[in-house]
Amino acid sequence: MSHKIILDTDPGIDDAMAIFFAFQSPDIDVLGLTTVYGNVPVEMAAQNALTLCEMAEVDIPVCKGVGMPWVGPQSKYAHFVHGDDGFGDVCPKPSKRELDPRSSAQFIVDMARQHPGEITVVAIGPLGNLALALRLEPELPKLLKGVSIMGGAAFVPGNVTPVAEANIWNDAYAAEIVFAADWNLTMFGLDVTMTVPFEPAFLESLRENNAKLGGFVHDAAQFYMDFYSQNRENRVCFFHDAMPIAHLVDPSLFEIVRGHARVSTDPLNIGQTSVAPENTTASPDWLEAQQIDVAVKVDKERLTKLYIDTY
Repeated sequence: MSHKIILDTDPGIDDAMAIFFAFQSPDIDVLGLTTVYGNVPVEMAAQNALTLCEMAEVDIPVCKGVGMPWVGPQSKYAHFVHGDDGFGDVCPKPSKRELDPRSSAQFIVDMARQHPGEITVVAIGPLGNLALALRLEPELPKLLKGVSIMGGAAFVPGNVTPVAEANIWNDAYAAEIVFAADWNLTMFGLDVTMTVPFEPAFLESLRENNAKLGGFVHDAAQFYMDFYSQNRENRVCFFHDAMPIAHLVDPSLFEIVRGHARVSTDPLNIGQTSVAPENTTASPDWLEAQQIDVAVKVDKERLTKLYIDTY
């Protein structure tokens, strides 16, 4: 079964790994890349997306999206995680391809109208583009097949504050809008992404299977591993962003919990994603919250094999 997707992204080393995985998968049809600020400024995110398309020899639209949070000041970028160029400072040759003239939000709306009920938006960065798309087209939840996000931390600590994960924290007000919308939303947060550390042998396998794309991920991820290996005995990193795509390819890899979800915009806990699993609350405030699916476990061996075999 082929899945039509729009990848909403802020490339980003793990974004690059996820994008190449989607491009290589016979089960995934990527209609376009929509970009957002997050790991890098939005201008760099858009340029990086063009570069990845050129490297993969994939000709699809790439759009530039929001460059600021829905509310509040511009956030700092994760140079210490992804390098100054977003790609571990390997500095690939920039693409000379041109961006699609539409905004990321407008592209999402246009494609949803063109393919009603067929598209899953896979959002692996902050959620400003999706929030804006909802403002442009309030009927968007009825037009999309679903939304899968990498972000949040339902039952585990955050990674930028004690309670908040980076993508949600970067634009909590936009995330609140997205989580409250009436669509099929599946969340792949730190509950599951931090359970699968990848060691150097994994990157070497990607390079062996695909010298060009896997080789690029291998080289870029050395900086990424430096960050994640601090205060650890083993050298590892985490490819958070590929999991929503893996779930589309093989849902049986994951254990899912359904529950009512809210995103905090309280200053102290901003970006916290709280989930009340079904039948665990009688609070009207919680029962009125939208229900989402939350990935809580994954089969690491089968997931790793899927990534390697697909590359």
